[in-house]
Amino acid sequence: MSKPVKERKSRPVNLDLQTIRFPITAIVSILHRIAGIITFVAVGILLWLLSLSLSSPMGFMEASHIVNGFFVKFVLWGILTALAYHIVGGIRHLLMDMGYFEELESGALSAKISLVITLVLSVLAGVLVW
Repeated sequence: MSKPVKERKSRPVNLDLQTIRFPITAIVSILHRIAGIITFVAVGILLWLLSLSLSSPMGFMEASHIVNGFFVKFVLWGILTALAYHIVGGIRHLLMDMGYFEELESGALSAKISLVITLVLSVLAGVLVW
């Protein structure tokens, strides 16, 4: 005897991403992953610059010249901001692993606080870079 075939229920599917509203906790989590990827890629760039600067006195001058450009300073500021965000988000996740900020309201508040702390650290990084 063959098994009866189940009918698929027709469900509405919303594929328009502009109409989906993510909660702040989801946005912060996604940004934490993106910041981790940026930080991972930045390690290669920064190691290349370090290698160039340590290769010879001419290499140091070349690395110094590269870092003095506006675009590179902007990229370095972005790297520092991503690193700061990733660290702040990581500390937030560690606190959540210890049982803090697990409720909906406190989780949203900790997400907002992590964004504010990152903004402050980003401004400090901008001051350091320029």
